[in-house]
Amino acid sequence: MTTIAGSGHPAGSLSSIDIYLVLYSYAAIGPDNYNEPARDRIVVSHGHTSPGLYACLGRLGFFDVKDAILGFRRLESPFEGHVERRIPGVEWTTGNLGQGLSAGCGFALGARLGKLDYHTFVFMSDAEQAKGMVGEARRFARKFDLCDLTVVIDRNHFQISGRTEDVMPVNIADNYSADGWKAITVDGHDLGALCAAIESAVEDRKNNYAIIGETMMGKGVSFMENRADYHGKAPTLEECRRALKELGLEDDLDDLLKTERITPVTFAKKENSPRSIQTGKPITCTERAHPRASFGKALADIAAMNPEDSIAVFDCDLADSVNVSEFVRIRPRNFFECGVSEHNTATVAGALSISGITTVWADFGVFSIDEVYNQLRLNAINNTNLKVIATHIGYNVGSDGKTHQCIDYIGLARNLVNFRLLIAADPNHVDHITRYALGRPGNYIIALTRDKMPVIMNDGKPFYDGRYEFMYGKADLLGKGEHGAILTCGPMVHMALAARERLKADSINMAVYNVGSPLEIDVEAVSQACATGCVIAYEDHIVASGLGSIVSRVIAENNWSTKFLCVGATAFAGSDQADKIYKAHGLDVDSLIAKIRALIK
Repeated sequence: MTTIAGSGHPAGSLSSIDIYLVLYSYAAIGPDNYNEPARDRIVVSHGHTSPGLYACLGRLGFFDVKDAILGFRRLESPFEGHVERRIPGVEWTTGNLGQGLSAGCGFALGARLGKLDYHTFVFMSDAEQAKGMVGEARRFARKFDLCDLTVVIDRNHFQISGRTEDVMPVNIADNYSADGWKAITVDGHDLGALCAAIESAVEDRKNNYAIIGETMMGKGVSFMENRADYHGKAPTLEECRRALKELGLEDDLDDLLKTERITPVTFAKKENSPRSIQTGKPITCTERAHPRASFGKALADIAAMNPEDSIAVFDCDLADSVNVSEFVRIRPRNFFECGVSEHNTATVAGALSISGITTVWADFGVFSIDEVYNQLRLNAINNTNLKVIATHIGYNVGSDGKTHQCIDYIGLARNLVNFRLLIAADPNHVDHITRYALGRPGNYIIALTRDKMPVIMNDGKPFYDGRYEFMYGKADLLGKGEHGAILTCGPMVHMALAARERLKADSINMAVYNVGSPLEIDVEAVSQACATGCVIAYEDHIVASGLGSIVSRVIAENNWSTKFLCVGATAFAGSDQADKIYKAHGLDVDSLIAKIRALIK
């Protein structure tokens, strides 16, 4: 595979291949039972050893191995350079080292909550044991007694830059033992020893096991053995011929190289939608309230009306701050307190979400979006169904200061393909979008402020009451106006409405739109705003990548003529009350009014 593709990771695949064959044989996973819910799960964490995995799966009959040999690392083929979930026999797309054990924890939780008696195996490299996220996952597994989870490690002592002991020494067995696991070291090329170790781990239902297989990098090919350079270097044609000869395999390279076109191979899409749940009717409040409280009430309401194991909630030491405490009271068995371990939590929750469980993770925005961007990215690639509740967004976080001001979440979410973003404008809007997101498959981020927000009214009644129906991608016109339009979201909505009322005294009538789902912008609303001749995008997000940049792109792409101004954050702020921060950065109501008057004039 690697020679024909001209790239790849041959040496690690050779050190892993015996373990691959033993794992899949022991778990009895094959083409005939792969779609059975109760089958064992094998999560491959060191996804760069894809040639080894594809060779194993081809030998087991999941597909014609020749298709993998010819299609490896080619755009028209599903056999990518790192293991891909759409391949039959592959549970989780990996490549970013260190995330596999967390995903395995998610699958193990899926067995528990789904009442399925399967075992989860996580196959890992030795180099990735240096990652802190692996330690987070070890402790999570022990805390929640995930004893139907076993780790197997290819201990070949090499990584890209040389020997693991030189690059970053890690006491693998000691680390697992320190976190309450049992560690077994065996010859990773001795099939009998591997089987015996795996059997011991599976039969012990009170302990987690890490099986460390001592292997040889490039096993079986003399010029690759114990060579770091072949970790990520493909053999030349001549080297491949020599390797095939040493391994006693047929040299059919000439026939393979003559194949000008590969046969297109497609695999059925893996269904992973959560079970349907009831989301109930909205709860309407009439007084100023915390958006987080509205979320917590909606979550608890939904949990109470559905079967016990329908919903799982994850927290990272902030249960009261993010208002999931009521859920804990109602469904304590389905609540997972992860402590300060956001990277592990993002992946555990993502993996669980493809097991049919509606999965919610609530945390501050700087942790649940900024800090774990790579984990969310891998969730997106795996088509998970995670609901991320990101609180304390924008300058509204106030006195917590720069480190906690999540003013870049729109820009980051724009890059997360397969994620939808919902930004709450008032407490009742929170209720609607919470029920909407939890009732649908796919990944959602719900952005909430820290401070209380006033209720948006319409003719003396809450705008977002029981009559309102949320539609993703549709902006809400909260007030009409012919002299200009303010497109805004989140905590800025009520300030835009306040500016609108004050401008009326000067006979300036401004329309106000709440753009609550900016990643799927309401083009018709932008068109209507442009028809006024004056458009203001108003946000407490970094202007370079937020709502204003989305709106300006739509205007430019459609060649609409209008005055246009982006009003938003240009820097991180210091610590103080939110209203003082807004004023200091020219985002308060007075500043907005002055900017509108200058623009219209």
